[in-house]
Amino acid sequence: MTRVRLLAGRLAFRLRAEDRGNAMVEFTVLGLLLLIPLVYVVLTVFVVQKAAYAVTAATREAGRAYVTAGAGGDAAARAEAAAAIALGDHGLGLGPGQLAVECSANPCLTPGATVRVRLELTVPLPLLPRVFAGRAPASVAVNGQHEQLVDVFRASRS
Repeated sequence: MTRVRLLAGRLAFRLRAEDRGNAMVEFTVLGLLLLIPLVYVVLTVFVVQKAAYAVTAATREAGRAYVTAGAGGDAAARAEAAAAIALGDHGLGLGPGQLAVECSANPCLTPGATVRVRLELTVPLPLLPRVFAGRAPASVAVNGQHEQLVDVFRASRS
């Protein structure tokens, strides 16, 4: 009986000795396998959130630039320029046809009228090669809109 206990003790010691150091390897491998996708998700959220802030700022500034334009008809050009500058501050660009302006009255700058500015922007996902563009969506659409009221005392301005 004593000999059996001695053999069982030696076998248990050998089994424990062979397992030493494996926890560190397992922790490192599993940590990397879980950490890399988590970092990518956080990076993607940051990129999309940056674009959402940029679109919000661009529509607000475009609306303000549009309603403060003079009677010369340069309101649309001012809105485009303001949106391009706001997007440029965030490292994004404004493409043709992405900015749309709608008015509640005709002519657009009638005192008391509402001007609605809409912007649709497509943001590419970070670190995604173009190879995957056909298989999975490689971008996220970000939309924004802002309504600006034309000053009711606009007619009294020169």
